[in-house]
Amino acid sequence: QVQLVESGGDLVQPGGSLRLSCTAPESIYSSMLNVMGWYRQAPGKQRELVAYITRGGKIKNADSVKGRFNISRDNAKRTVNLQMNSLKSEDTAVYFCGVGRYTDYVDYWGQGTQVTVSS
Repeated sequence: QVQLVESGGDLVQPGGSLRLSCTAPESIYSSMLNVMGWYRQAPGKQRELVAYITRGGKIKNADSVKGRFNISRDNAKRTVNLQMNSLKSEDTAVYFCGVGRYTDYVDYWGQGTQVTVSS
């Protein structure tokens, strides 16, 4: 089963920063990378969109992360990154990388990386 490779999750204090990275293997067709994004799921809650970026550079951010998180991608390296600043305890969750052809459907998921914001 093809999976995206994620890294960067960690324990960080409130106000701190983390950078998450995700790489899509060559076995995933390029068309499946039209949209690359990050999602998160906190305990007892549904998975939600954090941010996505299209191949052309269009970005959508969740209201809860606007002004704090920045998403970027490198098409040649097949990577998407999420720079998270001014982290809050409510950002604690498992973060998943997701890619796909369209903005409203994820074709491939990563295994998830834990982000914990706590003092």
